[in-house]
Amino acid sequence: MKPNKLLPYCHPHLTEAGCDEAGRGCIAGPVTAAAVILPRDFYHPLLNDSKQLSEKQREILRPVIEREAIAWSVAYCDNMEIDRINILKATFSAMHQAIEGLSQRPELLLIDGNRFAPFFGIPHQCIVKGDSKYAAIAAASILAKTHRDACMHDLHTQYPEYCWKDNKGYPTPQHKALVRLLGYTPYHRLTFKIR
Repeated sequence: MKPNKLLPYCHPHLTEAGCDEAGRGCIAGPVTAAAVILPRDFYHPLLNDSKQLSEKQREILRPVIEREAIAWSVAYCDNMEIDRINILKATFSAMHQAIEGLSQRPELLLIDGNRFAPFFGIPHQCIVKGDSKYAAIAAASILAKTHRDACMHDLHTQYPEYCWKDNKGYPTPQHKALVRLLGYTPYHRLTFKIR
């Protein structure tokens, strides 16, 4: 296995929190965000953008990150809120909640992507593909993804016919066909185009 080439920090003298989300493109379930402050010397050979890892690798990393992080937090914005305020604002809301949930206040936020709603009192830096560049963002991407997947597994027990344990609420052809056949559940995003 090739060692990862993630950078341990962006600015050497600031306490940084990496922030990322999971579930923006789904048609069911919440959008989930995580914020993580890692020790400067944190290293794990598997750590990478969550999309580059298998489910098994992500599940290996989750307890390591939660145990060794200086601080971490995960937050959700449910489908009803997504429908009410739109997915972009809901994503920012979940990120803000995750940042507020940190047990230590960071001095800089490293945000995956190119847009963010400023968080009061803490400067931020948006980094396109940041989850494949900085360790703290990669760690946040893993926590957001694994916590959201666990949520969808729980929701699957209520509506097993929609196969959320497999599709995690993403708009797969099978999932969209099931919505057309069976209708919406209370967890579907009604403002998202299904057909």
